[in-house]
Amino acid sequence: MTQDANKKPLGRILLQQRAVTQPQLEQALLEARAKGVPLATNLIESGTVSEVAALKALSEQSGVPGIDLNQVCIKLSDLSILPREIAAKHKLLPVLVREDRILVAMAAPADKKVIDELEFVTGKRVFPYIALAGPLVRTIAAAYDMKEQGEPFYVGAKCPPEVLKRAGLGAAASPASAPEPPPAQPARRLPSAGPPSAVAQQAPPAAPSAPPARPAPERPRDDAEISFADLTDEPSPPAPSPARLSSAGPPLVVDDAMRRAAAADELTDTDFGTADRDLSVVESLPTGTGAGRAPHGDQTTLLVVDDEPEIRKLLRRIFEERGYRVEEADRGLLALRMVKENPPDVMILDAMLPEVHGFDIARRMKGTQRYGHIPIIMISAVYRGWRFAEDLKSSYGVEAYIEKPFRVADVVAAVENALQARSIRGDQDRISAEAERLLAAGIAAYRAGDFDKAVRHLREGTAIDPLAYRLHFHLGLLYGKQGQLYDAIQELETALHINGKHFPALKNLAVLYQKAGFRNKAIETWERALGVAPDDPTRQSIKEHLLGLL
Repeated sequence: MTQDANKKPLGRILLQQRAVTQPQLEQALLEARAKGVPLATNLIESGTVSEVAALKALSEQSGVPGIDLNQVCIKLSDLSILPREIAAKHKLLPVLVREDRILVAMAAPADKKVIDELEFVTGKRVFPYIALAGPLVRTIAAAYDMKEQGEPFYVGAKCPPEVLKRAGLGAAASPASAPEPPPAQPARRLPSAGPPSAVAQQAPPAAPSAPPARPAPERPRDDAEISFADLTDEPSPPAPSPARLSSAGPPLVVDDAMRRAAAADELTDTDFGTADRDLSVVESLPTGTGAGRAPHGDQTTLLVVDDEPEIRKLLRRIFEERGYRVEEADRGLLALRMVKENPPDVMILDAMLPEVHGFDIARRMKGTQRYGHIPIIMISAVYRGWRFAEDLKSSYGVEAYIEKPFRVADVVAAVENALQARSIRGDQDRISAEAERLLAAGIAAYRAGDFDKAVRHLREGTAIDPLAYRLHFHLGLLYGKQGQLYDAIQELETALHINGKHFPALKNLAVLYQKAGFRNKAIETWERALGVAPDDPTRQSIKEHLLGLL
């Protein structure tokens, strides 16, 4: 709530952007109060500002990019990830769902509680975009209605032909010569069955007086408008400038500072292949965590990860009485570092933690050769109602899920059952050597000009050892150079969770957030980079950059 109180007033932003005059703003404020509607809604309804101009101001206010719902194409089966009542209650709509992430249109993208819960129940990283409240509410209703009626896609009234083409819908679904539907009917309906070619065959014929369908003319572009092919999860084609902006996706609207930063800053690969081996060494850990101790021999080690001291103390006492060696972590990054330093025999893991959530830790560990054998007992007081525990176990690969408040006997039984069924610990030295071999092969392939082969080697390496810093760092640079912004962000964030003081990773991650239009995240990352900058000129350059963003 404090963050909302400190936000810059929308009216002031609109004045600074010269979208309105002072008299227009004063009149709009009076009308908005009288109607009980948001200022942006009143300005749009009165015709004073365009939706793009309003989104530009909202983007500056919120620090995240805006998304024009008139130009999206949503695969309606993706809405199964979020119940309709939750979408309507919190005013949020998944516009793109992929294996590891969701892009969500939100009326309140600063609502971290909602984002955390969505990440928790889906096991995916959430990227929030701000959308105008009125169109968002109408789009949520229309999209879920169409899903219930068996429609395959929701198509915005002004969805660009290239976006339809990416969705496999063909040019026939383009609004080339069709009149724009009224606001109450924001989406164009498409046939619910048949291959993409059938869509064109079943489309209603044009009226006799209408000209033949033709490619839509290029729209005039607002200076605030910025598009990314990555929004449709397609890599940009090779281009002279890395991570270039593309016009192949629906428009994301960002504020002026972000637009300038995105145009001026590019990723660099000067550090590719030179990341020191020491980066994969765990950063210093607090004393008493067990880090750096000698291997624990035949004694079974239990790692308890929970941000509540009372629970850690209780579980320590219970399991030490049963002969276990018990280690503790109170936050996600510490837990990851402890697992990397000295993998435990079993882990009791709270789902909601500071820094990195427990479900994210579980997802990184499970299915990998190096850590997949470690049983995880997940506990949580937050999870309620969206999914059953069995779904969580299948989603994250955990051996058991127990709700708080729990019975001690249930936790003890879950730990003992998991230990009886666990796999035999793998050959850690062999796994480390294989991960190093794949890293070297990926670097060599990239230097030889074979991008796809380089990515394949590095991905194989992260599947073997998900906490190998240099694999994630190099993979993030490769994705960033190719323009796959979200994949690059994921990899560099993962690398920095392992070792958070690597300047090249922080610098490139900040640029990636700029390219994706996330001003708040870019500022936060540049500030982190400032603390580990290698010299005074670099620090001064970052300070000047931050001033421009602020």
